[in-house]
Amino acid sequence: MLLPISLPTTITVKSKITATFTPRTTNTHKHRTTPFNSTLKSLCKWGNLDEALRLIKSSKPTPIEKEAEEEGISLFLHACISRRSLEHGRKLHLHLLHSQNRVLDSPTLKSKLITLYSVCGRVDEAHHVFRIGYESPPEPVWVALAIGYSRNGFSHEALLLYCDMLSQCTKPGNFAFSMALKASSDSGNALFGRAIHAQIVKHDVGEADQVVNNALLGFYVETGCLDEVLKVFEVMPQRNVVSWNTLIAGLAGQDRPSETLGAFRVMQGEGMGFSWVTLTTALPVCAQLTALHSGKEIHGQIVKSRKNADVPLLNSLMDMYAKSGEIGYCKKVFDRMHNRDLTSWNTMLAGYSINGQINEAWALFDEMIRSSIKPDGITFVALLSGCSHSGLTSQGQRLFNAMEDYGEQPSLEHYACLVDILGRSGKLEEALNVAENIPMRPSGSIWGSLLNSCRLHGNVPLAEIVAKRLFEIEPNNPGNYVMLSNIYANAGMWEDVKRVRERMAMTGIKKDVGCSWIQIKHKIHTFVAGGSTNFRRSAEYIKIWNELSNAIKDLGYIPNTSVVLHDINEDMKATWVCEHSERLAAVAALINTGAGMPIRITKNLRVCVDCHSWMKAVSKVTKRLIVLRDTNRFHHFQNGTCSCKDYW
Repeated sequence: MLLPISLPTTITVKSKITATFTPRTTNTHKHRTTPFNSTLKSLCKWGNLDEALRLIKSSKPTPIEKEAEEEGISLFLHACISRRSLEHGRKLHLHLLHSQNRVLDSPTLKSKLITLYSVCGRVDEAHHVFRIGYESPPEPVWVALAIGYSRNGFSHEALLLYCDMLSQCTKPGNFAFSMALKASSDSGNALFGRAIHAQIVKHDVGEADQVVNNALLGFYVETGCLDEVLKVFEVMPQRNVVSWNTLIAGLAGQDRPSETLGAFRVMQGEGMGFSWVTLTTALPVCAQLTALHSGKEIHGQIVKSRKNADVPLLNSLMDMYAKSGEIGYCKKVFDRMHNRDLTSWNTMLAGYSINGQINEAWALFDEMIRSSIKPDGITFVALLSGCSHSGLTSQGQRLFNAMEDYGEQPSLEHYACLVDILGRSGKLEEALNVAENIPMRPSGSIWGSLLNSCRLHGNVPLAEIVAKRLFEIEPNNPGNYVMLSNIYANAGMWEDVKRVRERMAMTGIKKDVGCSWIQIKHKIHTFVAGGSTNFRRSAEYIKIWNELSNAIKDLGYIPNTSVVLHDINEDMKATWVCEHSERLAAVAALINTGAGMPIRITKNLRVCVDCHSWMKAVSKVTKRLIVLRDTNRFHHFQNGTCSCKDYW
């Protein structure tokens, strides 16, 4: 009856696979510990690089102690790399050159010196070190310079260097493969990356290690080749948390939210554990689906972890609660954060705004200013959109005008909010004047906001002017055509409705189908307007529907068929209204959840006036909180009223 969305078989993994790590081979030969090395190691550990350098300069190792000297210099270079100390690295380099010390002939030390220069942004000096000494450097030296190029944004040069290495008949190993795949990802060179994949397959020196396989996964994720991601993932002999994180990020990036959560669940079932990156990736997907149950499970994992959650993870947790309509939980997370960044404040502000709590948003903004937190453009978008949805026209205008006092120049997004504030309040001419005098070229969102205001206030002449501009900017956006068609239909101009729909048919533009979804336990169930025929014919649906219809009729609810913008009879209009997707989702939730449990519905379009009235009535007769999230905002229906106060 319900339509579950579950993890596809293409990413169902073998239940017996566990994450194991290939042990690294270690050199059983140990360097002889010398007083020189012991002292140098201690100085490097505590960051006393000046004294360490003096010790190196003053030492005069015998030929037998050359190996120990090389180890000591390696320790010193490692400390310089860790601390990004270009000054000490340069002094060591000059000392070795002046003393004609051949220690830099060592591939390990040459690679470390190249790495030091590259991490400090001195790519030219790294290249100079690379050129001196060898006619054909060994692989680690090639790779060190290539990583330096890639690290400094020269991915194309890193790939050219890899090609030079191959032309010198230097055989690439796993280290080189990982570097080349990363450079291919960064440069978006899909063809080169696929060629590296072919080399890995044909490589005759053992299997690719886990780092290479993870790099291969990352390459295909970055280039948007999800089918290849799934294939590589399936044949990986070993997987670790990084492998799973890459898969989950790939699914999320391709807008496959249900499969993303499915993969996360399988990962947990494998006993793989997680990192903060895993949870930071999964939480926005929970927010996208309003999958509060899954989001709370992740919150539980954070609480049970022995590590302290970082700020980005807690920001994602707040965002999940805000976008699931649980603003109370969002505030609790915010209040208990030991450290907050600007994103933390903005997330809380946006949560208040989309959930209709504009007074709380203003109070938080005042607290933010008192705490010397400088607002940014996102802060003002959150507050301005909240003013728009709450009808605070004067307050919104004052805030817009005060933006420059806080050091922020209004962007297109802010102008779109201002146009929406004015348009919703009926100040259409003023809104048009703002749109026409924006210092940058108006975007589709600005004209789209004004067109919606024309719909709210039934201004057909202005709607035609605005629609003409929208069709020029966004000729393939179906929402603009549908909006104009609805404006004509509301005015009873059926010939014009027909003309707009014929134009859509001629250009192949199709209207978005109304779709709603709910989470029941671990499954997301989706409903389409006019769909779910078997469900609507089931005995349990008919029973609940009839009981609801009788109860809300006694409350005085009468279907508002004016929302059906088609030239058909009243009985057919009433039938169509009853088949809207959010109503199907609400009935399914009533059937499948316990008495008194809140119902949470997400819809891909704006809720219509009649469904809004229907939800208010149902919340009263069932004594249930119904949280409906549409494309604009949240509607919290409780005891016959809505948090939007019928202004949306």
